[in-house]
Amino acid sequence: MLFKDKVVIIAGYGPGLGHDMAVIAAKEGAKVAIGARSEANLEAGAKEIFDAGGEVMWKRTDISNNDDCLALVAAVVDRWGGVDALVNNAMAGNADMIEGVTMDVWRKVFDVNLFGTMQMAQACIAPMKAKGEGYIVNVSSMAHRKPLPPLAAYSASKAGMEGATRYLAKELGTYGIRVNTARMGYIGGPTVDQTIVHWAAQQGKTLEEVEQSIASDISIGKIPPGPDCARGVLMLASPWAAAISGAILDINGGDAMP
Repeated sequence: MLFKDKVVIIAGYGPGLGHDMAVIAAKEGAKVAIGARSEANLEAGAKEIFDAGGEVMWKRTDISNNDDCLALVAAVVDRWGGVDALVNNAMAGNADMIEGVTMDVWRKVFDVNLFGTMQMAQACIAPMKAKGEGYIVNVSSMAHRKPLPPLAAYSASKAGMEGATRYLAKELGTYGIRVNTARMGYIGGPTVDQTIVHWAAQQGKTLEEVEQSIASDISIGKIPPGPDCARGVLMLASPWAAAISGAILDINGGDAMP
């Protein structure tokens, strides 16, 4: 199994990618710790994994709060003795055009997507150093490569996160810690389903028409299913990525190509 006897933290557990990564990692033998702001989602996710025979723990975590980041990692180390991999999947979005928006809106988005991601990574450095290796994967978005107004603050924060990720990879490589970015496109699942419903109503189209419009730009001809996207991210958090650090892996079915 890919994660046999490994401890994997998924910060930003929720419906969609976070759920799929947690379930798959547990099936692959990981001891999975999930953190997010919604206790209801965490409880439901932990129960699903536990009922399927997996090892799991959860702790309410707002990654924009550094104390929460430290508390999650401390709880994991206390229970399982260390941390092998961290996936930073938490995100904050916005729906404002740049013209007229206050920078307070941007700061709230950056507090999670950039600063929170770095805080969560910082919290894992000491236990990873103690092990002599580790994997950190920061989840980004193709939105800043393929602009889609009104997501300017979200896109800019993810672009900043990608830059910081490369610097972190340079800093931590000597300790055996690999740091990479998973840059996501459309992910089949609840979030994209809601977006399709919204756009269909807005454009006066059927759900099928909107979905086909999105898929027509994707090389594989469909919106990539959530579990397939989750496996791409998890690969970067596994020993299969032992020779990869400072990289950006586009996981979008061939939608936006650098």
